[in-house]
Amino acid sequence: MDNSDPRFTDARLIDECITTLRVEKGLAGNTVEAYRRDIGKLASVAAAAGKSLLTLDRGDIVAALADLQESGSRDATIARFISSIRTFYRYVVRERLTKNDPTAHLESRRAWQRLPHFLTPEDVESLLRQPDQTSDPGMRDRTMLEVLYATGLRVSELTGLRTVDIDLDTGLLTCFGKGSRERRVPLGRSAIEYLRRYYAVRARLIGSGATDLLFVEKGGGRISRQQFWRLIKHYGAAAGIEYITPHILRHSFATALLSNGADLRSVQLLLGHGDISTTQIYTHVTDEHLKKTYLSFHPRS
Repeated sequence: MDNSDPRFTDARLIDECITTLRVEKGLAGNTVEAYRRDIGKLASVAAAAGKSLLTLDRGDIVAALADLQESGSRDATIARFISSIRTFYRYVVRERLTKNDPTAHLESRRAWQRLPHFLTPEDVESLLRQPDQTSDPGMRDRTMLEVLYATGLRVSELTGLRTVDIDLDTGLLTCFGKGSRERRVPLGRSAIEYLRRYYAVRARLIGSGATDLLFVEKGGGRISRQQFWRLIKHYGAAAGIEYITPHILRHSFATALLSNGADLRSVQLLLGHGDISTTQIYTHVTDEHLKKTYLSFHPRS
């Protein structure tokens, strides 16, 4: 099947699935629209990753669920999202539009509580080496990756940074997260070093334009979330990292802190979580790490 055929665009598939639900199952209007919103949300995830609904895999679905959990979505909201996308994939498989059902072996609760893969320190170092620092865009990209890993920002927070949000003298960054909550996050020596070097690059990228955005395209335009998603995917592939999204660097940031002894409350504040229960999704990572260490090194394990 040629997925480039306009009959198989995500929007068309969603419309046809929703029509089928309305006609065959007689679902209420509010229920049908909830299904549409959920499937549409997954379509946006697919588009940001350069994929379509028919080419997403199980890892993409688990990542989307973990991001919902991390953003503070209620259990009921996530459960409905799972139900909606399962219904969609059962529909497209039944219609023989694909043989791929990435939700086929999804364990409803356990799956969305499990984080997407986080990067090891070695993976991070490999990723950071990929941008070509001899070019202005490459130097900008390296700086964005350094800042993202140093601070655990959401990608929208990263691309929305202004020059006034950075204080290199104190080594602190100010950002506004969900609910416009302000937080200050330490930058770290490496990120500070690259930011100092980037400012000259930024001036050349802006040229005769004017903007207070920190990270810019040539001419001073803002870098979109989708553009940065594509950039990190490109550098991840070059580094031999099988699966990566901007949010995985956020997960890696939190995991690195907890694995090295940071307390949960501090990590909550750094990530900008409104509720510490959201931050607790990371504790299983350190628990698994401890278990593997025990099994590897304890003589009576």
